[in-house]
Amino acid sequence: MSFKRCFPPVVDARTRVLILGSLPGEASLAHQQYYAHKQNKFWHLVGEAIDVDLPALDYEARLLALLDHRVGLWDVVAQARREGSLDGNIRDHAGNDLVALIESLPALKAIAFNGGTAARIGERILGVHARRYRLLNLPSSSPAYASMNFATKLVAWRALADVIDEAEDAPATKRGTP
Repeated sequence: MSFKRCFPPVVDARTRVLILGSLPGEASLAHQQYYAHKQNKFWHLVGEAIDVDLPALDYEARLLALLDHRVGLWDVVAQARREGSLDGNIRDHAGNDLVALIESLPALKAIAFNGGTAARIGERILGVHARRYRLLNLPSSSPAYASMNFATKLVAWRALADVIDEAEDAPATKRGTP
């Protein structure tokens, strides 16, 4: 079983919300694209939260749309051994340098974890640095997490829009304007 590696982060200086997954699955690795599995609902969930039809866009346009809406994307695991795509099969993992990344994002307000494995590993890596941000533990967008339907997942994922809106309102509030 060989090591599987994550992709580079999709962020810029305007990133206000960073979504962290665990590690790309087989379909994503084969296509070299985040969330490439046709049954993974990531692009649908984020698209609903930011009010953009992300599934209708090609991959590069999806990434640009995320950045335009101040949403970043990365994984908590840099590399690991894993048979198949299930998070439960991740072995011998090395974490990404999440602290260095978040410290390079001056507008960052929140960190969202796509699923329980991403949250457990990510919170451990971030340690005390996580306290400076709003943390969102979102239900996994993976088709393997079928115990929750799409509508229920969407309710939780809509919190992304709330964080983006809060972050946009914050500077005006500090200046004393409504």
